[in-house]
Amino acid sequence: MEKVNAQIEELLYENAADFEIAKVLKQEIKTYFDTLEETFATSGGKDFLVKHTKKIDSILKLIFKVAQREMFGDYAPMKNSIPLALVALGSYGREQLCVYSDIDLMIVYKEVPGYNTKEMIEKILYILWDTGLKLGHRVHTVEELYAVSKTDITIKTALIESRFIEGSSFIWMETENAISQIRHDDIKGFINLKLQEQEKKHRRFPLTMEPNLKEGVGGFRDANLVFWIGKIFYNVNNIKDLPAEIVDVKEYRSFRIALEFLFRVRSALHLATGKKEDKLRLDLIPTIAKLLGYEESQQGHMKFAKKVTESLKIIRLYSCIWLDKLTKAYVTDDPKKNFIYPEAKDFNGLLKQLCEKAKQPFHAHPSFLQKLITAKKPERPDKALYKTIATIFHQPYSYSILSTLSYARLLKYTIPPIKRVIDLPQFDGYHKYAVDIHSIRCMYHLEYIGDNFIQLLFDALSDDEKAMLKLVTFLHDAGKGRKKDHHQVGASLFKIFAGKLHIEDELIEMGERLILHHTLMSNIAQREDLYNEKIIFSFASHFPSKKLLDMIYILTYADMNGVSSDTYNSFNARLIKTLYRQSVEVLGRTAMLDEAAKRSKKERSLKKLATFKALKKSEQKKILQIPSNLLFLRYRPQRIMDISKKAFETEKYEFHISNEKYLTLEIIRKIPFNLGYLLGKLGNLDVVNMDICKLFNELKYFKIDFAHNVTPEEIGFIENFIHESFEKKQISLPYDIEIRRDEVDIDCEHSHTYAIMHLKCKNQKGLLSYVIDIFDDIGIDIVTAKIHTLKNRVRDMFLIEKNGNFCHNIDRIIDKLTGEK
Repeated sequence: MEKVNAQIEELLYENAADFEIAKVLKQEIKTYFDTLEETFATSGGKDFLVKHTKKIDSILKLIFKVAQREMFGDYAPMKNSIPLALVALGSYGREQLCVYSDIDLMIVYKEVPGYNTKEMIEKILYILWDTGLKLGHRVHTVEELYAVSKTDITIKTALIESRFIEGSSFIWMETENAISQIRHDDIKGFINLKLQEQEKKHRRFPLTMEPNLKEGVGGFRDANLVFWIGKIFYNVNNIKDLPAEIVDVKEYRSFRIALEFLFRVRSALHLATGKKEDKLRLDLIPTIAKLLGYEESQQGHMKFAKKVTESLKIIRLYSCIWLDKLTKAYVTDDPKKNFIYPEAKDFNGLLKQLCEKAKQPFHAHPSFLQKLITAKKPERPDKALYKTIATIFHQPYSYSILSTLSYARLLKYTIPPIKRVIDLPQFDGYHKYAVDIHSIRCMYHLEYIGDNFIQLLFDALSDDEKAMLKLVTFLHDAGKGRKKDHHQVGASLFKIFAGKLHIEDELIEMGERLILHHTLMSNIAQREDLYNEKIIFSFASHFPSKKLLDMIYILTYADMNGVSSDTYNSFNARLIKTLYRQSVEVLGRTAMLDEAAKRSKKERSLKKLATFKALKKSEQKKILQIPSNLLFLRYRPQRIMDISKKAFETEKYEFHISNEKYLTLEIIRKIPFNLGYLLGKLGNLDVVNMDICKLFNELKYFKIDFAHNVTPEEIGFIENFIHESFEKKQISLPYDIEIRRDEVDIDCEHSHTYAIMHLKCKNQKGLLSYVIDIFDDIGIDIVTAKIHTLKNRVRDMFLIEKNGNFCHNIDRIIDKLTGEK
């Protein structure tokens, strides 16, 4: 500033215009702002704000000096003789001015003849505006300060935290006297209005993963409120100067560390955006985390965001406790909140008290919170404490208990499996809250169900089932933050913890299943065809009882509502209910459910393969949507991958012949294929097994196993037969086949999508070719075929797509098969 001082002195000597002086100041301010990031890197949270405040002070003092010299020239009186003072308000007054925050300035003066005070004030303001500083200003006489403070609570609040910058110390003394009068005016009214204001801001800005650092829960306004009310009663300049019976030294240490960190975060937020910004948006986290020295990685960003949430919770907790102590003589507790007050002395006793009160919704009084955090407790929960913890989930309003423990920052102590996800952010573009807050919100929606149908399902559960479902709801995301899949980790954590709470083994097994598949219902309902039977059977196979279906439906409702207020809406509610009802309908069909369960297990194994992960998402989806269960039931994951990869490369048809212990033909075709012709040409060979699997993109896979191998010379003939099968579309061979009507069993009610035909007759040369030719002639599409021969009897099964040609032609098909044309 010395160089700038010299420049301005020279300009004053030359009687330069005000805009010339403002130009020099503007350049100095620009240079200063350009170097702020470097200053930030070497400064603490509050220290950086103080430095910034002092810099603005120095500029204002210089402008005051310029105005004084221009008004009075060489005959300028002493500053104390000029009835005018520059006073800082708001965060500027607290020496917490952030980089791009408004500079709240008040000019206080007295009308004294001969001083031209108003002209000097105008000059100061004009120069300030010309410098480009973001200024918020007020101009008042000393005499009108008290009256002005009565007009608006925000003005009164700003006046309470005034700080002298420059000008007449006499005027400042009179200002201080006026402020003292303002501080003591209508204390009760001020406190109640500020507390109401705080409550509104908390509702407007809850503690999400994009918190408002100034106005939101645990933000600077919470800390400011402690200071403002402390200032009214004790005229202190800092929270730590409040009496020890209000602010405990140990509590203040944690509070101060959290506040210091948030000061740095907010400063970095201003620097990153180049403007006044209080919302920590997710897209800004990488930049801000880097400014604060965090590792430039997903892990580093999560660590930073977690620290932000933790710090906001600390501010929330202690400001709540201290405000209660400061205001208890002036504030009457709201009976609607049903506050509970501490009665027990140790932690277990207090937890029992919470459980006893949870027959109705309640709020823990700040005195209860302080008792909780200071109460004697074992280093980790013991048997006696676990017995009490188990009762939490048997209460009608477990949410009130868990939210109290969360507020007191004792969740990870009381419910150990939740420890790793306390304050853990979720950068998935879906969730709005950190994991623990989301879990508590889910618990709220489980206990305050807004859907009558789901409420009936919940009411039908037994007390033990409700308690288990509550624990599942609270721990469903406890496995997040690990490398392994959070569904699996969460299920394991639940099993161990539920065991400690002595939950029945059968209920623990149900709870594991629910957590393992807790996202399945919402995903299937919103992404899949709910009238596709394969989809329904696949989903229902995970929840093979009505009770489990009820529970996953209730859990899904609570989970989605816990994400945000608009995640569960009328549209997806209809989809989820449709999935639930469709699944209930298929529960009795155990064979198909068992088949779907086996397929789901194989799909999970398939997804783990590196070769599967390397495919495009569209290709992965096509494989998982293959309609034939046979492929998944009979083949290993890698074999499924090999077949699928070959299918993606197939333009017309591909085949492979193996001839070791026995002859096997594998064919993948996209164009029409005369299977009957091929089987007829190979009629001298006994077919012992044939798999037909419908794939994707109009592709089918055929695997035909014969009883014996062939000579190398015969391989060439077989290759020609295969090629001819794609050329000879209508050629059929003569058959002499005998099938009785009672050997054919057709079920068109097998499922909504498929019919099934069983053929049990003696094995005959050309039998399979004969059946396939009849199907081709009528236009029947075989999805899956299982061919099995034992003791000269065939037991063949054909799964057939209901395309209108099969079920409408049953008599005709049986006539053709039995030769009764």
